[in-house]
Amino acid sequence: MQGQIRAVVNEGRIEPLEKLDMPDGTEVLVTALSNGDDFWLKVSEQSLNAIWDNPEDDVYAELLER
Repeated sequence: MQGQIRAVVNEGRIEPLEKLDMPDGTEVLVTALSNGDDFWLKVSEQSLNAIWDNPEDDVYAELLER
């Protein structure tokens, strides 16, 4: 059994980007990813917000305003 594979949608059909070693009729689960850039931006947003927006940085921002 294969794990994850990459594929593209072409005219409504899912086309694998690599050769599959599965018999016809094998049931698969498909997870659609957004545009590559959009996907990584969305999944990293929560981590970035946790680092970027924090009370400790407010202290430094106040010092820079002086």
